[in-house]
Amino acid sequence: MWKMFRELRLVGGLARQRGTVPQAARFFSSSTNTDSEPFLSYDKDPAPAFMRDDVQQLLKSITRLELDKVFRKRSVKDNTVEYRFMTDDQLRQELVQSIGHAQQMLQMPPVVQEQQDTCRVISKDGALKAFSTTKFVFTDITYGLKNSQRSIVVRDPDGTLQEAPYETRKRLNQIYFPLTGRSVHQPPMFESVYMQRLLDEGKYEFVLDRACVQFEPYERDYHQITAKVYQHVNDSRSFDALRSTRHFGPFVFFLAWHRLVDDLLLDMVKQDYLRNAVELIVLYSTLHGTALDEGPKQLVLQPQMPNLFDAPEKSIDELKQDEQFLAVVEQFVHEHGTKKVQLNLAIQAYRELATEKLQLAQGIRRMHGES
Repeated sequence: MWKMFRELRLVGGLARQRGTVPQAARFFSSSTNTDSEPFLSYDKDPAPAFMRDDVQQLLKSITRLELDKVFRKRSVKDNTVEYRFMTDDQLRQELVQSIGHAQQMLQMPPVVQEQQDTCRVISKDGALKAFSTTKFVFTDITYGLKNSQRSIVVRDPDGTLQEAPYETRKRLNQIYFPLTGRSVHQPPMFESVYMQRLLDEGKYEFVLDRACVQFEPYERDYHQITAKVYQHVNDSRSFDALRSTRHFGPFVFFLAWHRLVDDLLLDMVKQDYLRNAVELIVLYSTLHGTALDEGPKQLVLQPQMPNLFDAPEKSIDELKQDEQFLAVVEQFVHEHGTKKVQLNLAIQAYRELATEKLQLAQGIRRMHGES
């Protein structure tokens, strides 16, 4: 062991004589260069609220399962389309299987609290002080251990032996046990200049997918990148870019947690997604404890089959139900809305159009002799 230390010390001395930075020092330097940028963070652990069954049900419903978007063509190696002749029974079975596959593809990334990096000091050996000017990192590469359970320690030049910082742990785990798609160093696309260009081009899903591969959900970089993407989507009102993707649920949860639901609520009213609007209000009430009638809450929490095919016109019962949903939205805007003027105008326009549709549907029913 001492022979190895002397050899490493000799190599370090040669590197210093050449006036270059030791490779180990560059390799274990922190890759985060955006810590000073402010972003909306969670003031407490959001995991207990996010993992609740009712919250998960609301987020899945708000995401809106659209098979055309889930199974759209992507820029991958195998992007072929298969055509088959089927009977009606085979088509129904295939549709059920497609719904199950789509729901798996829409599985949401978890929302958890940011992890604090704590390096526990194991020992302080003064006899090793000034033995070397570089740090030594020791890694347990036992096969079968989880990365979080693997022992990785650092010996500092002053003789202190402590647990390795998270960035060091992550890089060494990636070297010895690489994860597919993850880079040892942070990709340049997450730097402010390049990321801003991607956001301006509307490539939100691409950025979020890459963030899920590169980072763990408890990392500060992950929280910072996702918050920046979510805020850009909300500011530009590009909600359809994430709707019916695995990231729409965490995005809605982020907006509801930080009380930024007005623009999304306005979009839902304009697009005639009133049930989703009430679900968003129920989510807001669940997270912040605001008062809400139990009637609409129980109604939206009832299991509902995904609407895979848009009906040409709503039925009279659906139009009457929309009146109840609209009343819930109007009450929420009056009590908690921050953009009351825009929301009230949208509600008024929707109510006038819905009244005309209801009168027309009732007139057609009377013409056909139906009660």
